[in-house]
Amino acid sequence: MTRRLAVATALVVLTLLVGSRWVTNRSAVLANQRTTVPASPTSPKASPPPSAEPSAPPTQVAAPKPPTAKRAGSGPFGSLKLTGRKTVALTFDDGPHPVWTPKVLDQLKAAHVKATFCLVGTEVRKYPELVRRIVREGHTLCNHTWHHELDLGTKKPAVIKANLEKTNREIRKAVPGVKIGYFRHPGGKWTANAVKVARSLGMLPLDWDVDPRDWDTKDAKLIRSRVIGGARSGSIILMHDGGGDRKGTLSACPNVIKNLKGRFGIAPLR
Repeated sequence: MTRRLAVATALVVLTLLVGSRWVTNRSAVLANQRTTVPASPTSPKASPPPSAEPSAPPTQVAAPKPPTAKRAGSGPFGSLKLTGRKTVALTFDDGPHPVWTPKVLDQLKAAHVKATFCLVGTEVRKYPELVRRIVREGHTLCNHTWHHELDLGTKKPAVIKANLEKTNREIRKAVPGVKIGYFRHPGGKWTANAVKVARSLGMLPLDWDVDPRDWDTKDAKLIRSRVIGGARSGSIILMHDGGGDRKGTLSACPNVIKNLKGRFGIAPLR
């Protein structure tokens, strides 16, 4: 009995030892297969990690456009009423005059300021040397009709054109080849035909923003207060160096120039 029990115990131990070795060997085989057996050629390839989705392009926002200088269109029939800049412009009409034009030029020269002179053809014929001085000192020229015809704009286009061309020829007789970039209708009595003809001849129609009515008064204080009180950024100032007694204008000019230079700056029309 004891011997049988011993034999049975021995068989159980042997069985356990054999089974343990078999399990160990099988695990080793499986491990070896995982590390040495190549993947089947028919096995699907591993998918690469998904790449990040391309970001949508940012919405393109148009840059704001800089403010357009207010030039054409601000005055009657698209005439030029403002300079389109901060600086203001001085303009003098109805010359050249043998007494007043030289004195105005002297004041402008002393103040280092340039202006625009709106010339009447018949006066240019009388005083061409003054036109030459105006140009020599760097001022801008403007056609102001042949004989200051207030009703010119009501005429037929052919009549308007002949008048302006005659005036330009007289100006260029004094200063050959000079640029005449502007036309100012007497009294500001603009018409569509006057503007159209001036533009066809390469001249911008020149209106104004401030009129101190120096053609109607000799009171220098009144002229000065009207200009200084009415001026704003970009103003075109109307004054006169011809057509009558301009003592009031001449007396007002130094203070007007000093004030406008300090507040806005004065620059010529080009």
